[in-house]
Amino acid sequence: MDTRFTLNNGTTIPALGLGTWQSSPGEVKNAVAHALKVGYKHIDCAFCYQNEDEVGEGLKEAFAAGVKREDIFITTKLWCTFHSRVEENLNMSLKSLGLDYVDLYLMHWPVPMNPHGNHPLFPKLPDGSRDLVKDWNYVDTYKQMEKLLSTGKVKAIGVANHSRPYLENLVSKVDVVPAVNQIENHPYLPQEEVVDFCHSKGIHVTAYSPFGSTGGPLMQEEGVQNIAQKHAVSAGTVLLSYNVARGNSVLPKSVTPSRIEENKNIIKLDQSEVDELNEIHKKKGITRYVYPPFGVSPNTFAFLEPTR
Repeated sequence: MDTRFTLNNGTTIPALGLGTWQSSPGEVKNAVAHALKVGYKHIDCAFCYQNEDEVGEGLKEAFAAGVKREDIFITTKLWCTFHSRVEENLNMSLKSLGLDYVDLYLMHWPVPMNPHGNHPLFPKLPDGSRDLVKDWNYVDTYKQMEKLLSTGKVKAIGVANHSRPYLENLVSKVDVVPAVNQIENHPYLPQEEVVDFCHSKGIHVTAYSPFGSTGGPLMQEEGVQNIAQKHAVSAGTVLLSYNVARGNSVLPKSVTPSRIEENKNIIKLDQSEVDELNEIHKKKGITRYVYPPFGVSPNTFAFLEPTR
Protein backbone atom coordinates (compact mmCIF):
# COMPACT_ATOMS: atom_id res chain seq x y z
CA MET A 1 0.00 0.00 0.00
CA ASP A 2 2.92 2.32 0.68
CA THR A 3 4.93 1.43 -2.42
CA ARG A 4 5.81 4.37 -4.64
CA PHE A 5 7.65 4.69 -7.94
CA THR A 6 9.86 7.64 -8.81
CA LEU A 7 8.95 9.53 -11.98
CA ASN A 8 11.49 11.12 -14.31
CA ASN A 9 10.87 14.56 -12.79
CA GLY A 10 11.80 13.35 -9.30
CA THR A 11 8.26 13.15 -7.90
CA THR A 12 6.79 9.85 -6.80
CA ILE A 13 3.55 8.11 -7.77
CA PRO A 14 1.79 5.66 -5.43
CA ALA A 15 1.75 2.13 -6.82
CA LEU A 16 -1.95 1.67 -6.09
CA GLY A 17 -4.64 4.10 -7.17
CA LEU A 18 -8.42 4.21 -7.41
CA GLY A 19 -9.78 4.35 -10.95
CA THR A 20 -13.00 6.30 -11.49
CA TRP A 21 -13.90 5.34 -15.07
CA GLN A 22 -17.51 4.19 -15.38
CA SER A 23 -18.21 4.97 -11.74
CA SER A 24 -21.89 5.84 -11.70
CA PRO A 25 -23.42 9.09 -10.45
CA GLY A 26 -24.14 8.87 -6.77
CA GLU A 27 -21.41 6.29 -6.23
CA VAL A 28 -18.11 7.86 -7.18
CA LYS A 29 -18.17 10.51 -4.43
CA ASN A 30 -18.46 7.86 -1.73
CA ALA A 31 -15.88 5.63 -3.42
CA VAL A 32 -13.28 8.40 -3.55
CA ALA A 33 -13.93 9.55 0.00
CA HIS A 34 -13.80 5.98 1.33
CA ALA A 35 -10.64 5.09 -0.57
CA LEU A 36 -8.79 8.10 0.80
CA LYS A 37 -10.01 7.49 4.33
CA VAL A 38 -8.74 3.88 4.28
CA GLY A 39 -5.30 4.82 3.03
CA TYR A 40 -5.33 5.24 -0.74
CA LYS A 41 -3.00 8.02 -1.87
CA HIS A 42 -3.72 8.02 -5.61
CA ILE A 43 -6.93 8.96 -7.44
CA ASP A 44 -7.21 8.72 -11.23
CA CYS A 45 -9.86 10.67 -13.10
CA ALA A 46 -10.51 12.29 -16.48
CA PHE A 47 -12.62 15.02 -18.01
CA CYS A 48 -14.16 12.48 -20.38
CA TYR A 49 -15.47 10.34 -17.53
CA GLN A 50 -17.96 13.16 -16.84
CA ASN A 51 -17.91 12.56 -13.10
CA GLU A 52 -15.21 14.95 -11.91
CA ASP A 53 -17.73 17.07 -10.00
CA GLU A 54 -18.51 14.05 -7.83
CA VAL A 55 -14.84 13.11 -7.57
CA GLY A 56 -14.31 16.64 -6.28
CA GLU A 57 -17.04 16.16 -3.70
CA GLY A 58 -15.34 12.99 -2.54
CA LEU A 59 -12.01 14.78 -2.28
CA LYS A 60 -13.61 17.60 -0.30
CA GLU A 61 -15.16 15.14 2.14
CA ALA A 62 -11.85 13.33 2.64
CA PHE A 63 -9.93 16.57 3.13
CA ALA A 64 -12.50 17.72 5.69
CA ALA A 65 -11.94 14.43 7.52
CA GLY A 66 -8.23 15.13 7.85
CA VAL A 67 -6.68 13.77 4.67
CA LYS A 68 -4.01 16.22 3.49
CA ARG A 69 -4.00 17.35 -0.13
CA GLU A 70 -0.21 17.24 -0.31
CA ASP A 71 -0.26 13.55 0.56
CA ILE A 72 -2.54 12.63 -2.34
CA PHE A 73 -1.53 12.07 -5.97
CA ILE A 74 -4.29 13.10 -8.38
CA THR A 75 -4.28 12.47 -12.12
CA THR A 76 -6.65 13.83 -14.73
CA LYS A 77 -6.64 13.84 -18.51
CA LEU A 78 -7.04 16.13 -21.51
CA TRP A 79 -9.85 15.03 -23.80
CA CYS A 80 -9.65 14.69 -27.59
CA THR A 81 -11.92 17.66 -28.43
CA PHE A 82 -9.61 19.97 -26.47
CA HIS A 83 -6.28 19.24 -28.17
CA SER A 84 -6.02 22.86 -29.30
CA ARG A 85 -7.36 24.21 -25.98
CA VAL A 86 -5.21 22.42 -23.44
CA GLU A 87 -5.25 24.89 -20.56
CA GLU A 88 -8.97 25.50 -20.99
CA ASN A 89 -9.69 21.81 -20.47
CA LEU A 90 -7.33 21.64 -17.50
CA ASN A 91 -9.08 24.60 -15.88
CA MET A 92 -12.43 22.85 -16.31
CA SER A 93 -11.13 19.78 -14.53
CA LEU A 94 -9.54 21.79 -11.73
CA LYS A 95 -12.81 23.63 -11.14
CA SER A 96 -14.79 20.38 -11.02
CA LEU A 97 -12.26 18.72 -8.73
CA GLY A 98 -12.02 21.77 -6.46
CA LEU A 99 -8.23 21.83 -6.78
CA ASP A 100 -5.53 24.37 -7.50
CA TYR A 101 -3.31 21.77 -9.17
CA VAL A 102 -3.11 18.14 -10.22
CA ASP A 103 -0.07 15.96 -9.74
CA LEU A 104 -0.24 14.51 -13.25
CA TYR A 105 -1.94 15.68 -16.44
CA LEU A 106 -2.19 13.20 -19.30
CA MET A 107 -3.13 13.42 -22.96
CA HIS A 108 -5.97 10.90 -22.95
CA TRP A 109 -5.51 9.79 -26.58
CA PRO A 110 -3.21 11.06 -29.35
CA VAL A 111 -6.29 11.71 -31.51
CA PRO A 112 -7.57 15.28 -31.97
CA MET A 113 -11.33 15.46 -32.56
CA ASN A 114 -13.36 18.31 -33.96
CA PRO A 115 -13.92 20.83 -31.14
CA HIS A 116 -16.89 22.25 -33.04
CA GLY A 117 -18.50 18.96 -34.02
CA ASN A 118 -21.95 17.59 -33.33
CA HIS A 119 -21.04 16.28 -29.86
CA PRO A 120 -18.77 17.82 -27.20
CA LEU A 121 -16.97 14.54 -26.52
CA PHE A 122 -17.53 12.18 -29.44
CA PRO A 123 -18.30 14.13 -32.61
CA LYS A 124 -19.18 12.09 -35.68
CA LEU A 125 -19.29 12.64 -39.41
CA PRO A 126 -22.51 11.93 -41.38
CA ASP A 127 -21.26 8.43 -42.17
CA GLY A 128 -20.95 7.65 -38.46
CA SER A 129 -17.16 7.72 -38.29
CA ARG A 130 -15.28 9.86 -35.79
CA ASP A 131 -14.94 13.51 -36.71
CA LEU A 132 -11.16 13.82 -36.50
CA VAL A 133 -9.01 16.90 -36.98
CA LYS A 134 -6.34 15.62 -39.36
CA ASP A 135 -4.43 18.87 -39.75
CA TRP A 136 -3.68 19.18 -36.04
CA ASN A 137 -0.58 17.53 -34.64
CA TYR A 138 -0.80 15.75 -31.32
CA VAL A 139 2.84 16.70 -30.74
CA ASP A 140 1.74 20.33 -30.70
CA THR A 141 -0.87 19.36 -28.15
CA TYR A 142 1.86 18.01 -25.94
CA LYS A 143 3.91 21.17 -26.42
CA GLN A 144 0.97 23.12 -25.02
CA MET A 145 1.01 20.73 -22.07
CA GLU A 146 4.71 21.46 -21.52
CA LYS A 147 3.83 25.12 -20.97
CA LEU A 148 1.52 24.12 -18.11
CA LEU A 149 4.51 23.09 -16.02
CA SER A 150 5.40 26.75 -15.37
CA THR A 151 1.87 27.63 -14.23
CA GLY A 152 1.84 25.58 -11.03
CA LYS A 153 -1.37 23.88 -12.16
CA VAL A 154 0.37 20.56 -12.89
CA LYS A 155 3.33 18.84 -11.29
CA ALA A 156 4.00 16.43 -14.15
CA ILE A 157 2.70 15.72 -17.64
CA GLY A 158 2.38 12.54 -19.63
CA VAL A 159 0.27 10.54 -22.02
CA ALA A 160 -2.19 7.67 -22.10
CA ASN A 161 -2.98 5.05 -24.72
CA HIS A 162 0.18 5.76 -26.70
CA SER A 163 1.69 2.88 -28.62
CA ARG A 164 5.38 2.70 -29.41
CA PRO A 165 5.13 4.53 -32.79
CA TYR A 166 3.28 7.42 -31.17
CA LEU A 167 5.81 7.58 -28.35
CA GLU A 168 8.83 7.37 -30.63
CA ASN A 169 7.55 10.27 -32.66
CA LEU A 170 6.65 12.29 -29.60
CA VAL A 171 9.87 11.97 -27.62
CA SER A 172 11.92 12.95 -30.66
CA LYS A 173 10.16 16.32 -30.91
CA VAL A 174 9.50 17.56 -27.38
CA ASP A 175 11.57 18.98 -24.55
CA VAL A 176 9.94 17.13 -21.67
CA VAL A 177 9.83 13.35 -21.86
CA PRO A 178 6.41 12.14 -20.66
CA ALA A 179 6.50 11.13 -17.01
CA VAL A 180 3.84 8.45 -17.52
CA ASN A 181 2.12 6.42 -20.22
CA GLN A 182 -1.16 5.03 -18.91
CA ILE A 183 -2.21 1.92 -20.81
CA GLU A 184 -4.35 -1.17 -20.44
CA ASN A 185 -2.18 -3.85 -18.88
CA HIS A 186 -2.80 -7.34 -17.50
CA PRO A 187 -1.68 -10.93 -18.27
CA TYR A 188 -3.90 -11.11 -21.36
CA LEU A 189 -2.37 -7.88 -22.62
CA PRO A 190 1.11 -7.26 -21.15
CA GLN A 191 2.06 -4.93 -24.03
CA GLU A 192 5.73 -5.79 -23.60
CA GLU A 193 6.88 -3.76 -26.59
CA VAL A 194 5.32 -0.57 -25.24
CA VAL A 195 6.39 -1.25 -21.66
CA ASP A 196 9.98 -1.99 -22.68
CA PHE A 197 10.17 1.19 -24.76
CA CYS A 198 8.76 3.25 -21.88
CA HIS A 199 11.34 1.81 -19.51
CA SER A 200 14.14 2.60 -21.96
CA LYS A 201 13.06 6.26 -22.01
CA GLY A 202 12.36 6.67 -18.32
CA ILE A 203 8.59 6.75 -18.84
CA HIS A 204 6.64 5.16 -16.01
CA VAL A 205 3.75 2.85 -16.93
CA THR A 206 0.41 3.03 -15.16
CA ALA A 207 -1.92 0.10 -15.79
CA TYR A 208 -5.66 0.47 -16.16
CA SER A 209 -8.21 -2.36 -16.49
CA PRO A 210 -5.86 -4.64 -14.51
CA PHE A 211 -8.55 -7.34 -14.25
CA GLY A 212 -9.15 -7.49 -18.01
CA SER A 213 -12.53 -6.76 -19.53
CA THR A 214 -15.63 -6.56 -17.35
CA GLY A 215 -16.95 -10.05 -16.84
CA GLY A 216 -13.95 -11.50 -18.68
CA PRO A 217 -12.35 -14.86 -17.88
CA LEU A 218 -8.98 -13.60 -16.64
CA MET A 219 -9.91 -14.03 -12.98
CA GLN A 220 -10.56 -17.72 -13.64
CA GLU A 221 -7.31 -18.43 -15.48
CA GLU A 222 -5.57 -21.49 -14.07
CA GLY A 223 -2.27 -19.67 -13.61
CA VAL A 224 -3.94 -16.80 -11.75
CA GLN A 225 -5.93 -19.20 -9.58
CA ASN A 226 -2.87 -21.31 -8.74
CA ILE A 227 -0.93 -18.29 -7.48
CA ALA A 228 -3.97 -17.01 -5.59
CA GLN A 229 -4.35 -20.34 -3.79
CA LYS A 230 -0.63 -20.50 -3.03
CA HIS A 231 -0.77 -17.12 -1.24
CA ALA A 232 -4.32 -17.54 0.10
CA VAL A 233 -5.45 -14.33 -1.61
CA SER A 234 -8.01 -13.42 -4.25
CA ALA A 235 -7.40 -13.55 -7.99
CA GLY A 236 -7.79 -9.77 -8.00
CA THR A 237 -4.94 -9.41 -5.54
CA VAL A 238 -2.73 -11.51 -7.81
CA LEU A 239 -3.54 -9.37 -10.86
CA LEU A 240 -2.86 -6.11 -9.04
CA SER A 241 0.36 -7.50 -7.58
CA TYR A 242 1.42 -8.63 -11.06
CA ASN A 243 1.54 -5.05 -12.29
CA VAL A 244 3.33 -3.75 -9.21
CA ALA A 245 5.89 -6.54 -9.56
CA ARG A 246 6.54 -5.32 -13.12
CA GLY A 247 7.19 -1.80 -11.82
CA ASN A 248 3.82 -0.40 -12.91
CA SER A 249 1.39 1.59 -10.84
CA VAL A 250 -2.09 0.13 -11.14
CA LEU A 251 -5.66 1.46 -11.08
CA PRO A 252 -8.38 -0.92 -9.96
CA LYS A 253 -11.84 0.58 -10.19
CA SER A 254 -14.52 -0.14 -7.63
CA VAL A 255 -17.33 1.67 -5.85
CA THR A 256 -17.84 -1.09 -3.27
CA PRO A 257 -16.19 -0.28 0.08
CA SER A 258 -15.22 -3.88 0.85
CA ARG A 259 -13.66 -4.34 -2.60
CA ILE A 260 -11.84 -1.01 -2.36
CA GLU A 261 -10.32 -2.25 0.89
CA GLU A 262 -9.52 -5.70 -0.50
CA ASN A 263 -7.65 -4.12 -3.41
CA LYS A 264 -5.19 -2.62 -0.92
CA ASN A 265 -3.71 -6.06 -0.28
CA ILE A 266 -0.78 -6.07 -2.70
CA ILE A 267 1.56 -9.04 -2.21
CA LYS A 268 5.10 -9.69 -3.37
CA LEU A 269 5.32 -12.06 -6.34
CA ASP A 270 8.59 -13.75 -7.17
CA GLN A 271 9.98 -13.74 -10.70
CA SER A 272 8.79 -17.27 -11.43
CA GLU A 273 5.22 -16.23 -10.63
CA VAL A 274 5.48 -13.14 -12.82
CA ASP A 275 6.88 -15.32 -15.60
CA GLU A 276 3.98 -17.74 -15.22
CA LEU A 277 1.49 -14.91 -15.55
CA ASN A 278 3.37 -13.53 -18.53
CA GLU A 279 2.92 -16.84 -20.33
CA ILE A 280 -0.87 -16.59 -20.30
CA HIS A 281 -1.14 -14.12 -23.17
CA LYS A 282 0.83 -16.39 -25.50
CA LYS A 283 -2.09 -18.80 -25.54
CA LYS A 284 -5.14 -16.75 -24.67
CA GLY A 285 -4.20 -13.10 -24.83
CA ILE A 286 -4.90 -10.41 -27.36
CA THR A 287 -2.30 -11.00 -30.04
CA ARG A 288 -2.56 -7.55 -31.58
CA TYR A 289 -3.90 -4.45 -29.90
CA VAL A 290 -4.31 -1.36 -32.05
CA TYR A 291 -4.01 2.10 -30.53
CA PRO A 292 -6.12 4.04 -30.73
CA PRO A 293 -9.46 2.31 -31.41
CA PHE A 294 -10.63 5.03 -33.77
CA GLY A 295 -9.07 3.44 -36.85
CA VAL A 296 -6.26 5.98 -36.89
CA SER A 297 -2.63 5.14 -37.53
CA PRO A 298 0.24 7.40 -36.47
CA ASN A 299 0.79 8.29 -40.13
CA THR A 300 -2.66 9.86 -40.39
CA PHE A 301 -1.45 13.15 -38.98
CA ALA A 302 1.14 15.65 -40.18
CA PHE A 303 3.83 14.66 -37.71
CA LEU A 304 6.91 15.96 -39.50
CA GLU A 305 5.81 19.55 -39.78
CA PRO A 306 4.14 20.78 -36.59
CA THR A 307 0.93 22.67 -37.23
CA ARG A 308 0.86 26.13 -35.72
